[in-house]
Amino acid sequence: MITSFEELIELAKSKGTKKIAVAVAEDKEVLEAVKLASEFKLVYPTLVGDVDKIKKLGEEIDFNFNQAKIVDEKDQVLAAREATRLVSSGECDILMKGLVPTATIMKQVLDKEIGLRTEKVISHVAVFHVKTYHKVFLVTDPAMNITPDLQQKKQIIENTVELAHSLDIETPKVAILAASEKVSPKMEATVHAEELVNMYKNGEIKDCVVDGPFALDNAISKEAAKVKGIVSDVAGNPDILLVPNIDAGNVLYKSLTFLAGAKSAGIILGTKAPIVLTSRADNKEAKLHSIALGVLLASK
Repeated sequence: MITSFEELIELAKSKGTKKIAVAVAEDKEVLEAVKLASEFKLVYPTLVGDVDKIKKLGEEIDFNFNQAKIVDEKDQVLAAREATRLVSSGECDILMKGLVPTATIMKQVLDKEIGLRTEKVISHVAVFHVKTYHKVFLVTDPAMNITPDLQQKKQIIENTVELAHSLDIETPKVAILAASEKVSPKMEATVHAEELVNMYKNGEIKDCVVDGPFALDNAISKEAAKVKGIVSDVAGNPDILLVPNIDAGNVLYKSLTFLAGAKSAGIILGTKAPIVLTSRADNKEAKLHSIALGVLLASK
């Protein structure tokens, strides 16, 4: 069980150096994170973008360009496309978003010619460590799927369980979140939770433990679950929190980050290769952690 991001970095170090393609790399915090990841020997970077801007920013942070490759492409769309092609062709193992809109890079990811799409639902997961919880935990999907239906939620769980296994969580515990722990036909999230638990019991969702619905308090607190009379192997000890929709996920993500001071990482799942897709608001530490996640996924 990983209890900190320091342990996550050490686990990633043990997997060997991976090649990462950074789309539109002329972003200072992205370069700082890539620099750290390179110094840790997590990645060998290929920086795609405006070479003059990349070198200028690199000089400010003492980036060792002898330990990187630069592909000069000043057009953002073409830079995103080339970085994606490098990954889809197998020349690089991980794709990372730089100073480019998410929609621009995702258009390349979904491109039939050079993209990274598979049969799976593409989803986002955030990994958090907060002082009030005893281990790192995963929140999904706070950024990609707006209102996932039942089958999409099943695939989101499967994507996230795969990442959990990369974090050496052998049998991840999945808590299905809603506003209430009681099933009500008026609350779709609770109905979905009940159906997902039935899928798990029927063997349709494997290699994890699924339970719910839970309100957030009785998902993460054994005491809160006990007060409500909830008996569950998941309550108070989940590894994965499945949110009902992007609104709930986004609010939880930002609450943990800005109110609770959580350390975080984020990555896109369900593609041919890991995609490090972080927010402009994420600091270099969060970006470094996200690169480490990409290394772990690329190593499976």
